[in-house]
Amino acid sequence: MVELTDFEALEAYVAGRDADVFVAYGSNTPAKDEPCPMPRIAAAPLGARVESTPGRFRVGEWVRTWSDGDYAAAVDNVRAAIARGDVYQVNLVQHLSAPFSGDPGALAAALGPLHTATFAGDGWMIVSATPELFLARRGDRLWTKPIKGTRPLGEDIDDDKDAAEHVMIVDLERNDLSRVCVPGTVRWPELMRQQELAGVTHLVSTVEGRLRPGVGLAEILHATFPGGSITGAPKLAAIDHIARFEPVGRGASMGAIGRVWANGDFELALTIRTFAVADGWIHLWVGGGIVWDSDPEAEIEESWVKARPLLTAVGASAPTLV
Repeated sequence: MVELTDFEALEAYVAGRDADVFVAYGSNTPAKDEPCPMPRIAAAPLGARVESTPGRFRVGEWVRTWSDGDYAAAVDNVRAAIARGDVYQVNLVQHLSAPFSGDPGALAAALGPLHTATFAGDGWMIVSATPELFLARRGDRLWTKPIKGTRPLGEDIDDDKDAAEHVMIVDLERNDLSRVCVPGTVRWPELMRQQELAGVTHLVSTVEGRLRPGVGLAEILHATFPGGSITGAPKLAAIDHIARFEPVGRGASMGAIGRVWANGDFELALTIRTFAVADGWIHLWVGGGIVWDSDPEAEIEESWVKARPLLTAVGASAPTLV
């Protein structure tokens, strides 16, 4: 495994080889104090990928960076920014952590069918149950599958707020892809299809385009990273508000994890629903998109809807701090 400094270094490392990669949200966003030490970008040869192990682990009592009151206040601050015309949507994430002992690789086995990816470095490990495709390439086809709208498993999503939030992000992704795709080729063949993923129900769309000749991985990442569904719209303004409102950095979450092949194809998932273990602690980030008609209590509950299947899988319950 190697730690890298920027997208250009990542493109140089993967040139002509198959590799597993991790890109942190903080690799090209304003710096924040990080509760979990992680590299900005990491890559490893494909054969070095860490798989699940049958070991044991213990998770202590979870604590939260934000109380319910602080998170609700941040939601209200985003709504005030929307009222001023600064932004249309901002994704807010709260951070959880707990003491951890035992085998981090056993987390993947505990997640069972929810588990999608594992990546390890010197003293840290990422174990992801992400349901969301950030970006994939096959030849000149480039596509993303943004998720917006969440309900408990089995519930239908039929809400104007969710639809508005989702369409904003689809439009943002269309704009991002247009920066590296042939003009006129960007389209959205699926819009707001309901799917059951990672223990909850989501609305999922597909946005795709045909890549311009000669565009490499670094240019693609500069145009699209971080993902629109975990930032907001407009993206740059949303990123600034995230840095202003969130009390700590996003660590392993809200970045990308996946695989790059020697021919230039790749498949990268967003590191949502993702655990990170480092220095004897386990970390998890959960949140959602805030729009004008967001209700603070409903937003807090949506974050727990996302967290509960993961916490249950690793034998833990949500923290009780309010």
